[in-house]
Amino acid sequence: MIRITELRLPLNHAEDALRPAVLARLKLADTELAGIHVFRRGYDARKKSDIQLVYTLDCTLADGLDEVAVLARFAGDHQIRPTPDTGYHFLAQVGDYGGPRPVVVGFGPCGLFAALILAQMGLRPIVLERGKSVRERTQDTWGLWREHRLNPESNVQFGEGGAGTFSDGKLYSQISDPRHLTRKVLTEFVKAGAPEEILFVSKPHIGTFRLVSMIIKMRADIEALGGEIRFQQKMTDLLIEDGAVRGVQLESGEQISTSHVVIALGHSARDTFQMLHARGVQMEAKPFSIGYRIEHPQSLVDAARFGANAGNPILGAADYKLVHHAKNGRSVYSFCMCPGGTVVAATSEPERVVTNGMSQYSRNERNANAGIVVGLTPEDYRQDGRRDGSPVNPLDGMAFQRIWESRAYELGGGGYLAPGSLVGDFIKRQVSQEFGDVQPSYKPGVTLTNLQQKDRGSLPRYCLDAIREALPAFARQIRGFDRPDAVLTGVETRTSSPLRINRGRDYQSVNVRGLFPAGEGAGYAGGIMSAGVDGIEVAEALAADLLGMPDAAVLQGKGAKAGGQV
Repeated sequence: MIRITELRLPLNHAEDALRPAVLARLKLADTELAGIHVFRRGYDARKKSDIQLVYTLDCTLADGLDEVAVLARFAGDHQIRPTPDTGYHFLAQVGDYGGPRPVVVGFGPCGLFAALILAQMGLRPIVLERGKSVRERTQDTWGLWREHRLNPESNVQFGEGGAGTFSDGKLYSQISDPRHLTRKVLTEFVKAGAPEEILFVSKPHIGTFRLVSMIIKMRADIEALGGEIRFQQKMTDLLIEDGAVRGVQLESGEQISTSHVVIALGHSARDTFQMLHARGVQMEAKPFSIGYRIEHPQSLVDAARFGANAGNPILGAADYKLVHHAKNGRSVYSFCMCPGGTVVAATSEPERVVTNGMSQYSRNERNANAGIVVGLTPEDYRQDGRRDGSPVNPLDGMAFQRIWESRAYELGGGGYLAPGSLVGDFIKRQVSQEFGDVQPSYKPGVTLTNLQQKDRGSLPRYCLDAIREALPAFARQIRGFDRPDAVLTGVETRTSSPLRINRGRDYQSVNVRGLFPAGEGAGYAGGIMSAGVDGIEVAEALAADLLGMPDAAVLQGKGAKAGGQV
């Protein structure tokens, strides 16, 4: 097949306009083109009055037509190339495996795909998830949102599906993907019940309700292949001998012997990070960001991005991505933008408030929301007060997050209410008295308060100053972004993991053999797609080591086509 990229057509082009455009691009007669497959469809909305659809297409030529000769006509044209092989190829597939079973700790997107690949290779993984199954977990999560009741082991952060279950379900990423592993992730999601459009739209998403049923189907697939999923099984210790993994210990006291463990923790498994640090697993402090959630009417964002084309079903609900470099040297940016969504309570610890964003597949809620966050370095949050350039304790970021999450609980007045302010009052350093047309979506509820108190502010002073400066600057890109009755809700602290568990090119811990740090919590992903891809790569590295194959880093891209294709 021949792949065409960057083929542009008007937003409202006729249904039958694609084929003539391809024929013209390839300089073919109608009888010479057998078929067209849409690999990707995006849009270019930089000119609101002339929004264009941008296609990537795979074209099949009629029998007897020489594909090589056709491609030769376009030598040097980077938009017409042979269609690449985007199928997934296993490193190995083992029948009747009876060796040591690998253990996967955590069943979010990374652990899910690590376990799935291991199971598809025949290695019968054991998955340990501290939280509950996804349907039980959903009930516990609603318990916090509706009844102000937190279950510390079953919530937005912990349980089957991980934090990604209660999110916008975004399935796109900016990671480099030369092996097309994102395609494997999308294909497995479609097999599990996701709409097929996620295979070709440029910014695919699923939403919480659909993710729930999909995760259940994927769990069943893992179990059917010999994998074992254990819920409410919290790992409390990692057993290490002579610098190598020998097993894990559970809260129940049970020990599981194993030589290979995938640590696919989310960014909120603070007690597990503390245990690993105490066991001497090498890790380091890393940058992350903190801030607020902001809400506007979705109609405001649609109009700013699409103009008269707002509401077009192909475009859907508009999103945005904003960055501002403040005078105090801080970078402020939008994070995890959720079109037509809601702000959700995302804490996992008692008497702390954490916000996040969530959308359903329809994205038809009244408000748009996004994190407006400020970047931090380890020097910003180190707890020992030193400024001599010495390494920052990897656990200091968690301590820093807890300070502001506890402050938010206090400012909200308890009961997991979140502190909030209207944007206009925040910019003027005033206390808001009542909500305007923009009603906050956060449950259990929002308490209007002073987010900028001198001694008991909701964020560090440098964050407050930078966000106050950024909001009017963002309004120059999204008209009305600083409208006075837009709502800020605090605090957003868990944008990414505050630490990284160091690993080598073989994906193993640099000082504990057989330990494979993976995903967002270990500092190697951010979002469903990148976490899923990291889970695949870690599973391959583990399998290569377990089966005595060559260095997994060498196998990737070279021996990756040795096995069968899915």
